[in-house]
Amino acid sequence: MTDRNLPSSNRPASETLRKKIMVELESRMMTARDLSKRLRATEKEIIGHLEHVAKSVRPPKRLIIAPSFCNQCQFTFSDRRKFSSPSRCPQCRHEGISPPAFRIEGGLESGKVDPT
Repeated sequence: MTDRNLPSSNRPASETLRKKIMVELESRMMTARDLSKRLRATEKEIIGHLEHVAKSVRPPKRLIIAPSFCNQCQFTFSDRRKFSSPSRCPQCRHEGISPPAFRIEGGLESGKVDPT
């Protein structure tokens, strides 16, 4: 058995895919492809869960989305509401588009006491 097949020692096996996505996004910025490789799920499945993760993240935490951009003309898809990558650039019609990246930021700030 390779290291890749070993279960993660810091997460329980019963943890849901959405919870795993949230844990991963709290640690670093990741694309849907990064998450699919890390969590062994399809990109389509990850994108579906990301839509629900965006709704379930509560203040002071928030989902940060780094928008897709064209690799040729640098057009940024800042107004896009979908979590998937666009198929081509509306400006230059180039199909080389970087995927959006996601991260969960926020939580208790240092120096503040938890009220609970």
